[in-house]
Amino acid sequence: MELSSDRGVATLEMSQAKSKNDDTFDVDGDYESLPPDVSVATHMTAGAVAGILEHTVMYPVDSVKTRMQSLQPDPNAQYKGVYEALKRIIRTEGIFRPLRGLNITMLGAGPAHALYFACYERAKRSLSDVIQNGGNSHIANGVAGSVATVLHDAIMNPAEVVKQRMQMYNSPYKGLWDCVQTVTRTEGAGAFYRSYSTQLTMNIPFQAVHFITYELMQEQLNPHRHYNPGSHILSGAAAGAISAAVTTPLDVCKTLLNTQENVALHSMNISGHLSGMVNAFRTVYRLGGLAAFFKGVQARVIYQMPSTAIA
Repeated sequence: MELSSDRGVATLEMSQAKSKNDDTFDVDGDYESLPPDVSVATHMTAGAVAGILEHTVMYPVDSVKTRMQSLQPDPNAQYKGVYEALKRIIRTEGIFRPLRGLNITMLGAGPAHALYFACYERAKRSLSDVIQNGGNSHIANGVAGSVATVLHDAIMNPAEVVKQRMQMYNSPYKGLWDCVQTVTRTEGAGAFYRSYSTQLTMNIPFQAVHFITYELMQEQLNPHRHYNPGSHILSGAAAGAISAAVTTPLDVCKTLLNTQENVALHSMNISGHLSGMVNAFRTVYRLGGLAAFFKGVQARVIYQMPSTAIA
C-alpha cells in the first residue's frame, strides 16, 4: 500500500534527523509498504479503502463485462463494444442501471480486503521470522498471499454472485436482499460458493502474471525504487491489463457459475444447476467454441487497468 507524497517526505526528514542506530522507516527501501510498527487496524483500514476504490471506480464497465460474457444473450443485450453498451444501457434502462449491484460490492469489498491485507502482513511477518529470521522471504510472501486470498475470496464470493445476478439484463431481482433471499430459498446457500474453486484457480495465474509484469515494469521505470507514484500507476495498469486478458477464460466460467444463465443451460438440456469448474469449461466450449472463453475481454481489461493501478 503506497504512502502519500507528504507522508513520504515527512518520514524521510525524520529518518535523516535520527541517528543510524534508530529503528526508523527506510523510505527508499520500504516506501511501498506501511511502516513495520503500524497496527493491524491500520492495515485493515488501508486495505478496506483500497478494496472499495478498486471495485467501484470502474464499476459500470464491470456491469458491461458481465453482460458481454453472457453465452446466449437476449437480442436487446448484444453489444459491439464497451462504450456502445454503456450508452445503450443508460438510454434504455436508465442512468443508474450500470450501477446496479454496487451496494453489495462495497459491502463485500471493504471487509474482504481489510482481512486480506491484515492476514497477509501478519502471516508474512510470522513466517519470515521463522524462515529468514525476520528478513524478507519469497516463500513467506507466497504462502501469506495464498492464505490471505483464500480468506478474501471466502468473503467476496457471495457478494460476486449477488452482484453479477443483479447486473444481468432483465434481472428478476428487486434488490440486494431480494436476490439473497431468492437464491437461498430456491438454490440453497451453496449457490453462493459454486464458483469459489474457479475464483481461487483464477487468482493463481492472475497474481503470478500480475506481480511478474509489475516488477518487470518497475525495473524499467523505477529501477532504484525511489518514491514515484507515476511508475506505480503505469506498472499497475500494465500488470492489470495483461493479467486480466490471460485469465479471461476462467472469468467467463466464473460468470456462468455465478449467474446460472437459464437460456444457455436450457439449450444444453442441463436440468437443475450447473456446478464445477470442469462442467463450466465444457459448457462454455460447447456453446461458443474457443472464442467464447474470451467474451468480454475488452471490458475486463478496461476495468482492471485503473483498478490495479489504484490498489
